[in-house]
Amino acid sequence: MEEPAPRHLSLPSRLLELCALLGASRDSLRGAEQVAQKKGVRNPSVDPEVLSVFVPPFVSKDESRAATADCTAPCKSRRRSFRKKKEKPRPEHWKGVAGDPEDVSIPNDVDLLALPQLCFPGGVCVASEPEEDRVHFLVLTDVCGNRTYSVVAQYYRPLHDEYCFYNGKAHWESSLQTVSMAGCFVPFAVCVISRYPYYNALKDCLSCLLTHLKLCKDFEVDDHIKEFAAKLSLIPSPPPGPLHLIFNMKPLQIVFPSRVDPESPIIDLDLHLPLLCFSPETVLQVLTCMLTEQRMVFFSSDWALLTLVAECFLVYLHPLQWQHTFVPILSGQMLDFIMAPTSFLMGCHLDHFEEVSEEADGLILINIDNGSVTCSKPLEDSVDIPDVPLLAAQTFIQRVQSLQLHQELDLAHCSSSTDLNEGHGRRHAWQQKLNGQIQQVTLQLLVNIFREVKNHLNYEHRVFNSEEFLKTRVPEDQQFYKQVLDTYMFHSFLKARLSRRMDAFAQMELSTQSEEDRINGMLISPRRPTIEKMALRGSSPLHVAHRRIVVSMPNLQDIATPEVQPRNSSLRKVDAVSCKGCSKAQNVAPKSSYTFKIPEIHFPLVTQCVDAYYTDFIELLSKAMSFLGPDSSALLARYFYLRGLIQLVQGRLLNALLDFQNLYKTDIRIFPADLVKRTVALMSAPERAKIEQTPELKRLINQVVDKPGEVAKVDDHVKNFELPKKHLQLDDFVKRVQESGIVKDTDIIHRLFDALAVGHQKQIDPETFRDFYNCWKEAEAEAQDVSLPSSVMERLDKNECVYKLSSSVKTTHGVGKIAMTQKRLFLLTEGRPGYVEISTFRNIEEVRNTTAVFLLLRIPTLKIKMVSKKEVFEANLKSECDLWHLMVKEMWAGKKLADDHKDPQYIQQALTTVLLMDAVVGTLQSSNAIYAASKLSYFDKMKNEMSVPKTTSETLKHKINPSAGETFPQAIDVLLYTPGHLDPAEKITDAHPKLWCALSEGKVVVFDASSWTIHQHCFKVGTAKLVSALHGPPFPFPSVIQRDCLKSVCI
Repeated sequence: MEEPAPRHLSLPSRLLELCALLGASRDSLRGAEQVAQKKGVRNPSVDPEVLSVFVPPFVSKDESRAATADCTAPCKSRRRSFRKKKEKPRPEHWKGVAGDPEDVSIPNDVDLLALPQLCFPGGVCVASEPEEDRVHFLVLTDVCGNRTYSVVAQYYRPLHDEYCFYNGKAHWESSLQTVSMAGCFVPFAVCVISRYPYYNALKDCLSCLLTHLKLCKDFEVDDHIKEFAAKLSLIPSPPPGPLHLIFNMKPLQIVFPSRVDPESPIIDLDLHLPLLCFSPETVLQVLTCMLTEQRMVFFSSDWALLTLVAECFLVYLHPLQWQHTFVPILSGQMLDFIMAPTSFLMGCHLDHFEEVSEEADGLILINIDNGSVTCSKPLEDSVDIPDVPLLAAQTFIQRVQSLQLHQELDLAHCSSSTDLNEGHGRRHAWQQKLNGQIQQVTLQLLVNIFREVKNHLNYEHRVFNSEEFLKTRVPEDQQFYKQVLDTYMFHSFLKARLSRRMDAFAQMELSTQSEEDRINGMLISPRRPTIEKMALRGSSPLHVAHRRIVVSMPNLQDIATPEVQPRNSSLRKVDAVSCKGCSKAQNVAPKSSYTFKIPEIHFPLVTQCVDAYYTDFIELLSKAMSFLGPDSSALLARYFYLRGLIQLVQGRLLNALLDFQNLYKTDIRIFPADLVKRTVALMSAPERAKIEQTPELKRLINQVVDKPGEVAKVDDHVKNFELPKKHLQLDDFVKRVQESGIVKDTDIIHRLFDALAVGHQKQIDPETFRDFYNCWKEAEAEAQDVSLPSSVMERLDKNECVYKLSSSVKTTHGVGKIAMTQKRLFLLTEGRPGYVEISTFRNIEEVRNTTAVFLLLRIPTLKIKMVSKKEVFEANLKSECDLWHLMVKEMWAGKKLADDHKDPQYIQQALTTVLLMDAVVGTLQSSNAIYAASKLSYFDKMKNEMSVPKTTSETLKHKINPSAGETFPQAIDVLLYTPGHLDPAEKITDAHPKLWCALSEGKVVVFDASSWTIHQHCFKVGTAKLVSALHGPPFPFPSVIQRDCLKSVCI
C-alpha cells in the first residue's frame, strides 16, 4: 500500500522520559576547596544541582537538514539538552564555550528542584579517594497520583587532571590549581526517569554507561550521556504478554521484561529481598500494617534497599493497591514529611531512626538492616497491629520456608560460566522463576484471607454485608478484619469483586477452590456444610472451640468458648495436624516466554540513522512473524503490536492501522484503542479515503472510533447492608431481600412478599422484615452447628447437607429427630445416636397430614408412603406437622420435576422454598402462619402443569440453567463448546471441556462440560450483545477462549 511522505511521531511507550546529570557547580567546588584548606576539613560537603537535562526527541529538523546521507560518518550534532543558565562563568580560567544552550521541555511530573536532594539523599561530599559506584532508586509521584520511576547511579571523578568539569563544558585549569586540588574526588549522578519500573534493566544500563564515563574527558561527558539517553528513548516498552525485549548496551545484553497481563505490574526487581531481610512472621507483620493502612517508615543504611524492599511489598499485595502517599526515599531535608497525619509509606536512612522514633507518634518503624518492626512513642493506645488469620499465616510461613532463596544452591551443579552475558542470563532466569513462586505464595495468602468475602456480596445491588461477614470470623481474627474492612484498599478490592473483575485474585481463587465450592457456585439454595466438611471440621481443634462463632445473632456473642493456644507463641513451628491445608510453595512452571532482540542504533543520531533503525526493527519483526506457527497467536499479537507501533512512529499510519487491525483480531486485551483513535485524528482526508477503500480498516474504525462502545460511566459504588427503617412496598422489598443475600430470584421474592403480607396491606413493616431476617440467620446458625455422629455420616453422601432438623418426636421407628437433606429424609435416633432412613424423595409415593388419637387428645401426625416399602412411616410432629407436610410435599415435587427435566436446579429451588417457609412460620407465629407459608409453595402446585413429554424425557440427558444466581431468567445469545486438554501448560484438573453461554448485556457463564458444574460464574466482556465468530465480528472473549479451539457454535 502506498504511503504519503513519512511524518515522524514520538514513540508512545518509550522507556525514557528524562535523563539528567547532577553534581556540584564550579563555585561550590571552589568554596569547598577553600574551606578545606582553611579549616583542615578532609571531606567538605557541597550542594548538588542539576547540571544537564536530556529529554527526547533527540533529532530535530535542523539536524536532519545538516546531516549527511552516510549515517556512519562521524558528525558532531547539536546537543538536545538543558543547562543551568543562572551561573555565568568568570572570564579568566572558567570561560565557557560560546553559544546559548537550547531550551527543552521538561515533563510536567518531574520536579527538577527536588531532584538533586533525591539523587544525593545523603549530601555531596568531596572525597580524598574515589569511592565505589552506587545505585539507588526513586519513585516520583505527581499531584494526580501518577508515578514515574527513577534509577540513579553515583560515581566519582577526580579534579586533579587537566580538565575540570563545569556544566558539561571543558575549562583549562592552571597548574597551581591542579596541585591544590590534587587528591580530590567529586561525586556526580546520572538519573534516568521512566514511566515504567525497570529497576534492574535500567541499573544494568547505567552500569554500562559508567564504564564509558570513567574513561572520557570532562568535556565528553554530555555527549556520552546524550547518546545513552537517545538509545533508551528509541526503545519501546514491550506489550503485556510472553514477549520480552533485549537490547545490546555493550558489554551487557539488557532484558526489558513485559508484564504478564494488562492488569499486572511490571516485575523487574528481586522479590526475595524482603525474605532475606525479614523472617516470615515479620513479613506478615509488615503486610498487616499495609493492609490496615498504617503510617509506615522503612529504615536502612543502604539507600537502594529502601525503594526495592518497599516495592516488593507493594507487589506482594497485588492486586490490592496502596493508594496513599508513597515516598520510599526521604533526604535529610525532607524528614518533616513523616509528620503527616494520614497513611503513608516512606523511607529514611538508618541514621535518622532515633530522631524519627522520638519525635513522631504512632509510626510503624521497619528496620531493614536488622529485620525488626517497632512502633514509635507512645507505645500504648497508639498503634494496634492485629495478627493475620492463623490458618492463612501458617500456610504462608510454611510455603516461604520451602522456597529456595539462594542462587548458589540452585546452580551448584552447573558449570562455571565463562561468558558475562551467559552468567547474566542464568541469574535472570533463576530470578524470574523465583519471582513467580513468591507471587504465587503471596497471592495465595490474600486468597486465604479474603476468599469468603464473596459469600457476603450482592452483585446486582453492589452490597457487602460486612456485619455478617465479621460474625463468621473466629474471635482472634475479628480485630484484623475490623481494621482491614475500614480501609480504602479493601474498598477498592470490593469494587473489583462486585464488578466481577477477573484479576489475579479471582483467577487464583477460581483455580484453588474446592469441588464443593465449585458445586455451590451453581446452587441457588442457601449454603450448608456438607457431610464431608462436617467430617473434616470434627477433627479440627479450632473449629471445636469456635463452632458457634459463625452464628449471626447478636446474643450469641456471649457463648463461652474453650481456651485455645496463644497464637504468637510458635507461628514458625507449624503443627502438621492443625495445618492440613498447608503445603509447600507451589512449584509453578513459569509460562513460556520469548525474547526479541532490538536492532543496533547507529550514531550520529540524525533522521537517516533513526529511519534505518526503525526499518531494521520492522524487518526483524516481519521475519520473526514469518516463522510462527498457527499455535503462536499470543506471540503473533505482540509482534503486530510492536510493528504497528514502529510504523506509527515512522508516519506510516495506514500500515500501522493494518497491524492494529490484525492485533484486534488476535488479542483484543492489548489492543491500543486510544492510540488508534489519536492516529485516526491525525490522518489527512486522502488517508481517510484510503481507509474507506479497505474493508478491514473501515470495520476497525467503525468499531473503535465511530462507535466507541461503553461510554457510560461504570457504576462502582459499594453499599453496606442495613435493615430497613420504614415500610416496604413490593419493589423496595425485592431490593432489600436481594441485598441481604437471602434469595435473588425475583419470582420467589414476590411469593415471599405475598406470604409476609398476609392479613396486611400490600406492604411489609420494618419489624416484620427484621424478624424474618433474624429467623433466617438463626436457621443458618443452627445448620452450621449441626454435628452428626460418624456412624451417621458414613450412611450419607459426602455432598449432602442437613437443611432442617425437627424437634424430638415419636415415630414408627422410635424416638428421634427427623432430618432433611437435598436427597432424603432420615431419623436421627435418640439415646444411642443412630441412623434410620425414612425415604429418599424419589421413592415417596404419598404424603398425608393426619391425626392420631392418644387418650383424649388428637395429635397431628405426618404419614409418608414409599414406593418400595409396604409399611407407612408415621411421625407425631404435633405443632410442626403442618410445616413439615408443606416442606416434604414441595421437596417431593421438586425432585420429581428435577428427574423429569434432568435439571438439578429444581431441587435447589425447592430447598430455597422450604427454608423460606420455615422462616415465614417462625416470623409470623400466628394462626395463619401455615397459610402464609403455603403461598410459597410452587412445585407442588405446578407439578402437573410442568410435565415433560415422554420422548423429550428419554432424549434429554442433562439440563443446565445459566441464569442460576441471577435475579430473573435470561435468554442465551450464543453457546460455544470448547474441548479440553489442548494446552499442556494448563493443569489437568482445569483442562476439561467447557460450555460458554453468552447471556444478555455481555455476560458470560462457563460450565465445566465434564461435570456440568459452573466453572466461572457470570463475568462481563462488555455491554453489547455477543455474537458468533462465524456470523459476525471477532468473538470478544478473554484470553482463556483463545487457548481452546472452536468446535461448535449454536445460535
